[in-house]
Amino acid sequence: MKKSLKAYKTIGEVAEILELDSIGNKKNTHTIRYWETEFQQVKPKMINKRRHYDDKNIELLKKIKFLLKEKGMTISGVKKQLNKDFFDIDPSENKTINAMDLKYKLNKINKLIKDLKTSNGKKNSR
Repeated sequence: MKKSLKAYKTIGEVAEILELDSIGNKKNTHTIRYWETEFQQVKPKMINKRRHYDDKNIELLKKIKFLLKEKGMTISGVKKQLNKDFFDIDPSENKTINAMDLKYKLNKINKLIKDLKTSNGKKNSR
C-alpha cells in the first residue's frame, strides 16, 4: 500500500527527499536533527518519540539545504534569511505571515484548481 502524499514523512524519508548523503546503508538523518536545533522554524510533530514532518517542514528543510549547500551561506546567514521571510501584513494589528506558509498555501490552491480543471475536462469529454 502506497503512502498518501499528504501523509507525514519520517526523518529517514525526509533525508531521502533532501538527497542527503548516506553513510553506508544508513541515511544521513543527523543533519536534519542538527538543523532542528539551529533553526527554530523547523518543528516536526513528535509521535511516540519519533519525528514526523509535514510538507511545510519539508519545504523549509529544502530551503535550508539550498541556502547552506548551493548558495554557500553560513548557519547565521540562513537564520537571518529565514527571519526576513517573515513580513508584516498589517502593522497596526501586528499580524505576521511566514512567506513559506503563504507559498505552501498558494501551491495547494493551484493544485486544487488544476485538479478541478482536469476533472471538469474529463466530465465534458464524455
